[in-house]
Amino acid sequence: MENLASLFVLLFLAITFLQSGYDKFTDFKGNLSWLTEHFSGTLFANKVSISLKIILFLEIVTGILCVVGIIEISISGGTAFGKYGACLSCITLLMLLFGQRIAKDYDGARTIVIYLIPALMGVYWLS
Repeated sequence: MENLASLFVLLFLAITFLQSGYDKFTDFKGNLSWLTEHFSGTLFANKVSISLKIILFLEIVTGILCVVGIIEISISGGTAFGKYGACLSCITLLMLLFGQRIAKDYDGARTIVIYLIPALMGVYWLS
């Protein structure tokens, strides 16, 4: 199967974003509390709640697109949904990276880059 690498990347992204979105959804107050402290003193200090909701939405949509992409590749060999999922993964991760840099959490930003690399590979392979 020529799209095996793409399937594995999409599965990786689906697991990553669906689990992260699930965690944010089930412990919204805990995440909000931690992030409010994390972003205190930054330009996001008064925008943490709305930012968390946007990221939660993007993570769930990204995960779903990656799952649909896996199904699409498996059934028809098409890559449109997988490409959308990989692209939205990159956008979401870049937003998270930007937030970590604003908060001066350079270790957190470095960790996000680890996730960004396979997402970029997915965009390349699925394009």
